[in-house]
Amino acid sequence: MFDFMKGIKKDKQLDEIIRRIEMNVSNNYKDAAQLNLKEFEAVFEELKTAGKINSKQMAYYSERLSSFKEQMQNFTHKDQKPTWV
Repeated sequence: MFDFMKGIKKDKQLDEIIRRIEMNVSNNYKDAAQLNLKEFEAVFEELKTAGKINSKQMAYYSERLSSFKEQMQNFTHKDQKPTWV
């Protein structure tokens, strides 16, 4: 039934961090989202060096990481423009 999902087995730890990033971004919690992004990158690198994820997972999570980095490039409170200016 779900043959298209057979090839990629998800990592629960990374998926939990992704869920927190998406939740914090949607609620405009900029500092928390940035911290979660750093945590995601650290855990991803740790799993990669330990060899605990396969090449398909590596490609999937690498794409997610680069997407989040691009999305949150200026996603900080200091870059926020005041509305009264």
